[in-house]
Amino acid sequence: MTMQVSKGMNSSDKVALDAPIFDPSAFRLSDDQAAIIARAREIGQTVFAARAAAYDRDATFPTENYRDLHRVGLLGIAIPKKHGGLGAGYQTYALAAAEIGRYCGATALTWNMHVCSTLWTGPLADDLDMDTAMRAEHETRRAIHYKRIVEDGAIYSQPFSEGGAAAAGGVAFGTEAKPVEGGWIVNGKKIFASLSGHADYYGVLCTEVEEGAKASRRNTLYLAVPARSDGVSVVGDWDPLGMRGTVSRTLLFKDVFVPGDAALMPRGVYFQAALRWPHMFLTLSPTYMGLAQAAYDFTLRYLRGEVPGMPPVKRRMYPTKQIAVAQMQIKLEQIKAIWFQAITEARANPSKEQVLRAYAAQYSVMEGANELAALAIRTCGGQAMLKSLPLERIYRDSRCGSLMLPWTAELCLDRIGRDALYEPGETDE
Repeated sequence: MTMQVSKGMNSSDKVALDAPIFDPSAFRLSDDQAAIIARAREIGQTVFAARAAAYDRDATFPTENYRDLHRVGLLGIAIPKKHGGLGAGYQTYALAAAEIGRYCGATALTWNMHVCSTLWTGPLADDLDMDTAMRAEHETRRAIHYKRIVEDGAIYSQPFSEGGAAAAGGVAFGTEAKPVEGGWIVNGKKIFASLSGHADYYGVLCTEVEEGAKASRRNTLYLAVPARSDGVSVVGDWDPLGMRGTVSRTLLFKDVFVPGDAALMPRGVYFQAALRWPHMFLTLSPTYMGLAQAAYDFTLRYLRGEVPGMPPVKRRMYPTKQIAVAQMQIKLEQIKAIWFQAITEARANPSKEQVLRAYAAQYSVMEGANELAALAIRTCGGQAMLKSLPLERIYRDSRCGSLMLPWTAELCLDRIGRDALYEPGETDE
């Protein structure tokens, strides 16, 4: 696997890279972390940013970006080094994803769906309880999936939502897997399934149900369903407000045979992860951390007269503009602080306070990114709404964050209020 980033560029042709969202020295990152994050920032700024408008306009999947992610090794960012990946942990991945989201929200959001198949099965699963036989089985199976990604550039997705309470963890998934000789027969539907029609494997969360048994969340399976399997189909249109390049059409599974080695986690491990590793559901937020930074970046460039393709007209001398920038800077730093703390605390068995902070970080990023984009439009004025400039897209993309399961903005508020006031098992009776 090659690791070259600026393909076809001489060192003299390289543009000056933006400063990192999180300075490695200030945030005490290691040299290895800083290098991986810089790789994401460079490809985002020099390659992905120029393509983002077309993917948004046409609601087309960023196929070219995925080829480039494979070329620079980022498809395997969370795959252990012994399997050919970069070996990044949760925090490093989140910081790298924020840099990609800064330049193309749709690429960052879909890349998250892919990376979770390796993050959950890699460093996250390594924190969970498995006996020796189960651990060996998991190691054998995940090596198969990792090899496909590292060597072939295989793309994995993670269809989650079904239109009910399952994605929020309230009930068992309606997509069901019936055990048969050699594997399972899968039936069901996933909506808002990012990468539909473009992933090589769909990492499907489904409920294993024996004949006559009742569906239970404890029996959740995480299966890599080959996209070309008989019975897999993609239906419906995709013409949303924002995140148009995710191409999140509906996936249908009709009597799909899935072999036993397709399990991304052994039986019972996903349920254990959902209970003991709650930060696994915070991984949509890096995209929106990047969008928050992007809104601020654009505002500074616009007011300084430094937006490429526009006349170099300065608007920075007006006090109202300066006050707005100050407000944006304060808001951005508040979001960065709580979010960085939350991703740094990600681990198995976090404390109650850490979980509450994760909810608060999710809410702050998902709502705050759009608040910053809205303030940026008001500050920059009418021209900022033009589709020829990125701010209009940043605004639409950022509006989508608070709606995303499993931790929507509303669910975060519900859980923060409830869990702050009640200890486990407490009632008012």
